[in-house]
Amino acid sequence: MNKTDLIDAMAEHAGITKAAAKKALEGALVEIEGALQKGDRVSLVGFGSWSVSNRAARDGRNPQTGKTIKIEAKNVVKFKAGSDLSRAVNS
Repeated sequence: MNKTDLIDAMAEHAGITKAAAKKALEGALVEIEGALQKGDRVSLVGFGSWSVSNRAARDGRNPQTGKTIKIEAKNVVKFKAGSDLSRAVNS
C-alpha cells in the first residue's frame, strides 16, 4: 500500500472526500515528524509508538576496499508495534 492507496482507503472508510483524507493524513504526518524532531515520543495506543534514538559514531568497513571508514553519529527513528497491531498481524 502506498500513500495514494492509504488516502483512498481512509476516504472510503471514514465517508469523506479524498481531498479531506489527504489533508488529514498529511497533517498527521507533519505533527508526528515535528514531535520526533523535538525528541518527543509519539504513541498511538494499540497501534504502536515512534521514538528517536541516537546512534553513536563508529568505525565501519568499506566492503569493496576493506578500508576502515568513520560513520558519523546520527538520530534514527524507531517504531515499536503495539499489542493490537501485533495481534492483528499474527492472527
